[in-house]
Amino acid sequence: MKPRKSTQISEFLLLGILEDPELQPLIFGLFLSMYLVTVLGNLLIILATISDSHLHMPMYFFLSNLSFVDICSTSTTVQKMLVNIQTQSEAITYMGCITQMCFFILFVGLDFFLLTVMAYDRFVAICHPLHYKVVMNHQLCVLLVLMCWILSVLNSLLQSLMVSWLSFCTHVEIPHFFL
Repeated sequence: MKPRKSTQISEFLLLGILEDPELQPLIFGLFLSMYLVTVLGNLLIILATISDSHLHMPMYFFLSNLSFVDICSTSTTVQKMLVNIQTQSEAITYMGCITQMCFFILFVGLDFFLLTVMAYDRFVAICHPLHYKVVMNHQLCVLLVLMCWILSVLNSLLQSLMVSWLSFCTHVEIPHFFL
């Protein structure tokens, strides 16, 4: 059976919070300030972890990675939303939508996997405190983060490829979408 691909549209219209033009500057300022606070807060966590030698432990290594992933995750969606608010555009191209979805799934999956690894780290620290340094060595920590990345990339590519084969012919408007 030969797979078919019949995508006949080039863009989607994202309907949502841009309907009232008087509120657009307020919404833009609100989301820009929240985005900057999120990015700066996560950057401070990363810088504190790197600069303080007392924080060179597995828990803070995972926390730094989680902060980096959170920066990437918010940057994936919020930047496009801010551009759409400024340009008063409600359109996103088909490839732009697939790309944004791919990166969003990648970083959300990484969040879940890293939180799972952090839970395992705390489990070892609490339940096996005498073996903690031996079990959670630097090599294992790097391997766990690498496995998180690999699994998340594979999941993201699989989900994006499956969506790219869907047919979008009738409804190009996506109601109540958070731009």
